[in-house]
Amino acid sequence: MIAHILIVDDDPIQRRLLKNAVERHGHVAHLAENGRAALDFLARSNGDVNVIVLDLMMPEMDGLSFLAALRETGTTTPVIVQTGQGSIESVVQAMRAGAFDFVVKPVSPERIATSISNALKLDQREGKSKAGRRRPGVVGFNDIVSASPDMLRVIDLAQRAAHSNIPVVLEGESGVGKEMIARAIQSGSDRANKPFITVNCGAIPANLVESILFGHEKGAFTGATERHTGKFVEADGGTLFLDEIGDLPLDVQVKLLRAVQQGEIETVGAGKVQKVNVRLISATNKDLIEEVRAGRFREDLYYRLNVFPITIPALRRRKEDVPHLVRVFAERFSVEQKLPRHLGVSAGALGLLTAYDWPGNIRQLENAIFRAVVLAEGEELTELDFPQIAAQVPEFRTAELAATAVAPAMAMEPSVSRLDMSEPSFPQPSMPPRSNRPDPRALLAAAYPASDNVIVSTDDAGEVRKLADVEEELIRFALKFYRGQMSQVARKLGIGRSTLYRKLKDYGIDPDDPLKEAA
Repeated sequence: MIAHILIVDDDPIQRRLLKNAVERHGHVAHLAENGRAALDFLARSNGDVNVIVLDLMMPEMDGLSFLAALRETGTTTPVIVQTGQGSIESVVQAMRAGAFDFVVKPVSPERIATSISNALKLDQREGKSKAGRRRPGVVGFNDIVSASPDMLRVIDLAQRAAHSNIPVVLEGESGVGKEMIARAIQSGSDRANKPFITVNCGAIPANLVESILFGHEKGAFTGATERHTGKFVEADGGTLFLDEIGDLPLDVQVKLLRAVQQGEIETVGAGKVQKVNVRLISATNKDLIEEVRAGRFREDLYYRLNVFPITIPALRRRKEDVPHLVRVFAERFSVEQKLPRHLGVSAGALGLLTAYDWPGNIRQLENAIFRAVVLAEGEELTELDFPQIAAQVPEFRTAELAATAVAPAMAMEPSVSRLDMSEPSFPQPSMPPRSNRPDPRALLAAAYPASDNVIVSTDDAGEVRKLADVEEELIRFALKFYRGQMSQVARKLGIGRSTLYRKLKDYGIDPDDPLKEAA
């Protein structure tokens, strides 16, 4: 495990020696010259420090005062105290103040390594409860789970952006985690303890966008019975996150350009401008340059905002992240649901969830795990806990599970409809006890014999068949295989729905015919 160790010592030579000892064991060392600087660092790190190595005798704020300040903030990070005198009295004081361990200067690299190792074991045991105590909405870069090189590149770019006030545009599909990246940038910047205000530009009526962003005075328009402070003023000194900025009306874009260029806003109904100090992070699931070409987005504003673009890949483009995310979500929801033990995830379930393309990205995956944890019967999640996903993955698809994905909600669990508001609504069937459930792969083999899964490439004369004939047969097979789910058929064939309907018309295919045959 690579841990983050904060070394607090006023002696630069001692700091360097401890830093070398920490890094020799593969950990990351952070340095602070006194207790005050250490508290400032901890406030910016949002709980990402695993162990603190603390000197007791320091100017400005000594070790005991630092421990008292930690206790007041509720921080439970293990603290290893180092003392030069070896005085039992100072050690006892430190332990009473909450220190985990102590070492006597000069400390050997082996001794400090052992103490850090023991402290990390404590930190790991308390990790779940620490995560639950994290302030709502506070996200650090260490909270972003990824093993994907593409996503690690995103994190690296975001960390670089956090060190300046450069305007950032986050690009990517809905649900990929754009707001999480934005919050991590805020947490890693010098605005960490300042406001983080979010605005979904696509969810605001066009006639209210200007008022919500810049505020309005009482009586500025019909219905303005009170003065309203806009989001720019609320975010003053901090960060304003404009989600779906591509949906911003053109007339509001002019005012936004002024705010970005000059740091000035004009409240609706006011006769004067107001200075604001706001770090702007924008996000979009559209191609903004295409919006510019279509005249829906101002070119000058585009170049003002698009200084530091970061494209976040869809989850289907970084499947290596799925197992990590699944385990993290299963563990987190096990804690939130107060289960007696954390639910594991079977290898089969991980295979199923990794095979699925997740059109709703991380948000959809999170909701699927949440539902599965709530409805789980055993000590681990298996393929049978994800019938809606299995019905859409050919490798795991079964006749029984596929039928439940399109059948009327006659046996729906009452808790399903209120748990997942962002995924397509699939009924949750009442499943028989696990011991009585059939093997999914056996059902798959029975439902789709090998002979049904063959498209012949030559005709009776031994000649290659016409492309149109093969295409027609493939479309008929896909309709049958996906039980007439047109969106799924189009996606798997790699064509748009309008193209699919056109081809159905060209080939004279009735979409209901394959379903009648299957029945």
